[in-house]
Amino acid sequence: MNPNLYWLQCGGCSGDTMSMLSADSPNIAEATNTVGLDVLFHPSFSALTPARHLRLLDDLTGGALPLDILCVEGTVITGPNGTGMFETCAGRPKKDLIAQLAARAGLIVAVGTCAAFGGVTRACDVGGVGLQFAGKEAGGFLSADFVSREGSPVINLPGCPVHPQVLIGTLSALATGKRLKLNERNAPLEYYNMLVHQGCTRNEYHEYQIEETDFGQMGCLFFHMGCHGPLAHGPCNKFLWNNRSCKTRSGIPCFGCTEPDFPQDTPFFETPNIVGLPINLPDGVDRPHYLAYKGMAAAAAPERLKHRQPKV
Repeated sequence: MNPNLYWLQCGGCSGDTMSMLSADSPNIAEATNTVGLDVLFHPSFSALTPARHLRLLDDLTGGALPLDILCVEGTVITGPNGTGMFETCAGRPKKDLIAQLAARAGLIVAVGTCAAFGGVTRACDVGGVGLQFAGKEAGGFLSADFVSREGSPVINLPGCPVHPQVLIGTLSALATGKRLKLNERNAPLEYYNMLVHQGCTRNEYHEYQIEETDFGQMGCLFFHMGCHGPLAHGPCNKFLWNNRSCKTRSGIPCFGCTEPDFPQDTPFFETPNIVGLPINLPDGVDRPHYLAYKGMAAAAAPERLKHRQPKV
């Protein structure tokens, strides 16, 4: 029997679904057919009537039908005052449905930053939290030590939206019985063991501290323009969007949308700094050594970089 999947849409914009529908090589239909995954329900392309959908939910929550993979997209809404009545399903708080399904699911996937950490919706006054994280803190809607029926924590696939290749690859692995190694935020190392900065076409400019203060140039956007590339973990420069581009290749700073504190409480296009020096430095870097290195690197910068001429 093929493993089955139920997709639950919670508080958010459904951007992760739109990202998934843009997948190709394989697309979602090819992927599900290849790995033999039965999609019981997805709010964007399932044809169940409301009555049949409610019967399906009764079968899943009651145990009459096993649930192999539960995908949750969007933030768990707990407001107002912990009631969850800001978001309901059949007149009941949707958070209660999440708890019932989570108790039955073999594996649980938090699709996107909202489901993983709370994301944009967490920044609103609706009591939004991630499934197993609330921002950086473990223990969101579910407890920090929660594990699914197969003994796994919630598998987080952050991104606003999640990259389609990350989603398809993860679901394909889970459907075929492969268990992915996770980092400290329960995200697969297969996709989140690298910084967005790695593979960035502006990398060499960063190394020699050729930094921009406005848009339209080729230099690095980290020191002044708010780029989170050296801070955020994700494959955006490994798997290009639509197989063509990404933010930094297009001259836009990385917003750090895979990180648990996204969205930030500072302007997107400004780097928080003290006397012109970034407050947040690349992951794992010692401040005094980094700044000393940057000073020497700037003095040694090749002329072609100073004149924004790419290597040919």
